[in-house]
Amino acid sequence: MGVHIKPLADRVLVEPAPAETKTASGLIIPDNAKEKPQKGTVVAVGKGKVDEPLTVKVGDTVLYGKYGGTDLKLEGVDYLMMRESDILAII
Repeated sequence: MGVHIKPLADRVLVEPAPAETKTASGLIIPDNAKEKPQKGTVVAVGKGKVDEPLTVKVGDTVLYGKYGGTDLKLEGVDYLMMRESDILAII
């Protein structure tokens, strides 16, 4: 399943990981208490800038800031479009 969108410059398209539905001890978390995930998988990358090539690639699992990126919904799937500088780490 390919994504039919190509980010520009240093932008990256990330599919957020699903929010946790249970705590470590097994308690079920209600929908209104779930936190926005801060981890996801890179599904598309731009070409980077002339003097700054991108360091992330499609398939990387990344950590990003809590308020990073712009929410997008494509073909029923939620994504985040963000600059590579909004990504904190590759895990």
